[in-house]
Amino acid sequence: MLHDLVLLGVCVLFSVLLLVIIGQKIGIASPIFLVLSGLLVSLITGVPTIEIEPDLVFLIFLPPILFEAAWFTSWQDFHRWRKPILSMAFGLVFITSIVVGYLSTWLIPGFTLALGFLLGGVNSPPDAVAATSVLKNIKVPRKINALLEGESLINDASSLIVFKFALVASITGEFIWSEAVKDFFIMAIGGTIVGVVVGYFFSLVLKYLPTNSSIDTVMTLLIPYVMYIVAEHFEFSGVLAVVSGGLLMSYYSHWFLSHISRIQSESVWKVLIFMMNTIIFVLIGLELPIVVKGLSQYTITEGIYYSIIIGGAIVGTRLIYCYSLTYIPYFIKRSRGEHVASPDWREPFIISFAAMRGVVSLAAALAIPVFMPNGEAFPHRNIILLVTFVIILITLVGQGLLLKPILKILNVKSDYEHERSREWQDLHLQRRLKQLSLEYITTKYSEDIERNSFVNHQKVKIGK
Repeated sequence: MLHDLVLLGVCVLFSVLLLVIIGQKIGIASPIFLVLSGLLVSLITGVPTIEIEPDLVFLIFLPPILFEAAWFTSWQDFHRWRKPILSMAFGLVFITSIVVGYLSTWLIPGFTLALGFLLGGVNSPPDAVAATSVLKNIKVPRKINALLEGESLINDASSLIVFKFALVASITGEFIWSEAVKDFFIMAIGGTIVGVVVGYFFSLVLKYLPTNSSIDTVMTLLIPYVMYIVAEHFEFSGVLAVVSGGLLMSYYSHWFLSHISRIQSESVWKVLIFMMNTIIFVLIGLELPIVVKGLSQYTITEGIYYSIIIGGAIVGTRLIYCYSLTYIPYFIKRSRGEHVASPDWREPFIISFAAMRGVVSLAAALAIPVFMPNGEAFPHRNIILLVTFVIILITLVGQGLLLKPILKILNVKSDYEHERSREWQDLHLQRRLKQLSLEYITTKYSEDIERNSFVNHQKVKIGK
């Protein structure tokens, strides 16, 4: 039995790798091609049904994926555009949840406002992996990449908090705004504190214990799980714990990790995250039978209709919010007499269009219990699953495939050459500072140089 499971796992992983290779060969981003492949496989008669376990996604997949994203996030970019990032990660998620909540209550027969907020919390956060994977081979301005990556680091936390409150309201029939706001700040602040404390603790462990590069690498694999589990144990946000802890440890990594440990851990992390992401997107496509199963109150046609309307409202809300976020500060500054450059109207459009839903949305929908505490079936669970699944397909496959031609039509160019010239200027400045330092040492300490082989070696190296 064990041998059969191992063989099955090897075959599945090998098949996934082949799909990734084929997707790269035909020029389709891996997430899009893997989801479509899983979707087609699920339609084959006799293929066993595979159901995503929400706990598996939230506990096994989510912590390392978030930690890796936080670790490799540019602190300079994150700090530079922190205001729009935080505004979209929190403000846009809440506004989207409200829009979806009231729209779905009006659109879907028998839907309550609590169920509407539940659907909004599930579908409000764009997927970090999908956006970065699709944009990886497309040249876009650095600001757009930074905003999308920074937003996706945090928006999972805010959307899951909305989901948790809406789920409680759906079960109990009560929703108190003051309690929800208070609990939100407690969960957010508590999760951030847990992440910082755990991150600092492990930084000290890695700094002062006699470890080696292999131990350091394994330790970095364990840290996100500790952050997530500790935060969830105290009913704080595990997502914010992992993100805040990952950002902290990334900033101080040079203090507690040697260069060998950093190089080795980076290679291991790339392989691990690659495997997780490929498996996740195939699983999304394979979930079609689970989504359709038990859809008795509504037809598939009705579900697709609801999905298109709600998905369009989500995209429209994001467009309005992004353009408001870009142009309102501009007009305010102009009204004060300040001379500011006119914003590029294409940037908000790309930021809106590149927001694709993914595995977190599907896992959250599947986490809705099948039965209420009193034994009754959870109301409208299957239509929530279907709408979420279709919105993922619309945003991930539809928008993902259209993104590249749209960027060509808009003639959006990357600012890579500008950033590269800035990097060369920094390198030239560093080189000049080293040369001046050596000239000073040569002038003031010429006798000591003859007895110091290290200085002579550096002098020759820099002078070449």
